[in-house]
Amino acid sequence: MNTTAGRRLTAAALTVVAVATSATACSAGGSGTSSKAADSGTYSIWDPYPQFDKGSAWAKLLDGCGAEAGVKIKRTAFDTSDLSNKALLAAQQDNSADVLIVDNPVVSTLAEAGVLTATDDNKLDTSKADPNLLAAGQSGGKTYGTPIGANTLALYYNKKVLKAAGVDISSVKDWKSLTAALEKVKAAGKKGITFSAIGTEEGTFQFLPWLWGSGAQLTELDSDKAASALSLWTGWLKKGYAPNSVINNTQTTSWQEFASGDYAFAENGTWQLANAEKAGFEYGVIPVPAASGGNAAAPTGGEFVTIPVQGDTGRYATSKKLVSCLTNSQNLLDTDTTLSYVAPTGEVQDKQVAAKPELKPWVEAVKAAKGRTSDDLGTKYPKISEQIWKAVQSALSGAASPKDALSAAQSAAK
Repeated sequence: MNTTAGRRLTAAALTVVAVATSATACSAGGSGTSSKAADSGTYSIWDPYPQFDKGSAWAKLLDGCGAEAGVKIKRTAFDTSDLSNKALLAAQQDNSADVLIVDNPVVSTLAEAGVLTATDDNKLDTSKADPNLLAAGQSGGKTYGTPIGANTLALYYNKKVLKAAGVDISSVKDWKSLTAALEKVKAAGKKGITFSAIGTEEGTFQFLPWLWGSGAQLTELDSDKAASALSLWTGWLKKGYAPNSVINNTQTTSWQEFASGDYAFAENGTWQLANAEKAGFEYGVIPVPAASGGNAAAPTGGEFVTIPVQGDTGRYATSKKLVSCLTNSQNLLDTDTTLSYVAPTGEVQDKQVAAKPELKPWVEAVKAAKGRTSDDLGTKYPKISEQIWKAVQSALSGAASPKDALSAAQSAAK
């Protein structure tokens, strides 16, 4: 393992991290500072869960894993984007945390900057993790860490609105049948579908299931398939099936529209499950359909547990014990229940569905999901993402046709 690569960090790397972590709904909150304890019996863990205080089940789990490994834990919680930048700066000073839990799109950036150790070197067992989720933490043919849980996007639907419009949800299997359902809903005097198309990473995050569902690739934004996905969205706006507010909607404001009870569908994430229970109407969930049927790949949110590069390589053995403890089956079940995440392993997913059957469509969505940096895109993803949200904004506002907007995006992304 190269213990000097982590110090060769640039302003460009910091910018990539800031863009990549700007918008997905994984966690948010306050920030703090921390440095690695000089005491070899104390190990530092940095995480993006400031919402959990010292008395939380999460903090107790960290301490429990420390006790199991025979060490004390010094935990620091950061806001997601702040954590990524702190990790880069700490690596410059050879002061990295022993265990770093980080948003999955940032893993490849930190890995390429030399901040993280690969599982080939630290011998962390990732064999139980679903390959499509593990791919988000892979770069250059190597794996950096293991997923602690995943969230993704699907379609929530209002049962009362669909029933009044004469729509059987089982008939919604592809884009054609979804659009037909929206037409019926509008004819019945209700609203169709709401989503987030804001000009940030959130907008790209929500567009990706439709892009991938068309069969398009992030490396070919100017393809006819990609244009068909953006044409689907623009068509919905023109026909009044989706509101013009989607251009400025975040995932939160989009959810608020759906929670009004007037909309048939909303594209949103696992993190809204608690709010869905409070909405005051019966709802259901289906995976985002692909153009010709089946489930579209939706982007994965969630974090990876990683082991940063250390000047003292003797610390890795204990760090591995800590990560293995945090990601064993029982602890994954407890943690992912707390975070409203779908577990990264089939074994724990089955337990989640057995305990809460309504999670079944989310497990299906996660099994079809795809990491934004998968396909070895790594640090190329943030630039591509920026061009996608610009193209979406351009097309939905009427400034350019979907084809022209995406052709411009492809040229800029190169």
